[in-house]
Amino acid sequence: MTHTLHRVGNLENLDGDYVFLCMPSKDINHVGSGPKLRRFFEIALKHNPVKIGDARLGNEYHQGGIDKILENVEDRAVIQAVFNNKEAVVAMMKDLKEEDLGLSVVLSGLGDHVRECCSKADLKVHTVNQSLGRWGKTELLPPQHLLEIATMCGHAMVAVNFIQEMIDDVKKGRKTAEQAAEEMFKPCMCGIFNTDRAAKLITAIVDSEK
Repeated sequence: MTHTLHRVGNLENLDGDYVFLCMPSKDINHVGSGPKLRRFFEIALKHNPVKIGDARLGNEYHQGGIDKILENVEDRAVIQAVFNNKEAVVAMMKDLKEEDLGLSVVLSGLGDHVRECCSKADLKVHTVNQSLGRWGKTELLPPQHLLEIATMCGHAMVAVNFIQEMIDDVKKGRKTAEQAAEEMFKPCMCGIFNTDRAAKLITAIVDSEK
């Protein structure tokens, strides 16, 4: 799924950014898939994800908490779980392999790291989607440090001006980096915005401008 594909960053800060996406196939196995999707969430929560979300009904902020996300998941849902370390990703993969839900699962992250995780979980890579970057009048894009945060919401719901406002609030001591990251997560309906990575990026931006 391409909304998780175009995250911008460097090898260091993308090392802590992995997104699982799980979904049934329309008109093939979507009927009755709700309990299986819920089970995916239960497995993910066992491994302490940064965030989880449901593209049909929204993230935990919009649904009123993680319990509501599990309670409300429907057939045909497209659901996500975000992790910040490879160890949890590998453990998640092993559990999913054991569970054998029969649903499509995609993992987004740095290619070499994803392959490494698959190898450790004794899984073979089936299909690869690779971002080729940005084409055209790239000079009109926001600066790199803002894109690194903005592209963590693949539907562009986290506005660049809002990101800058949150960074300014951190600079002025109105918010911590963690609080700013949580505010930026709220508009990301799918729940794929990595608040842990965002807080670290904000901290680095603020420290670099002192």
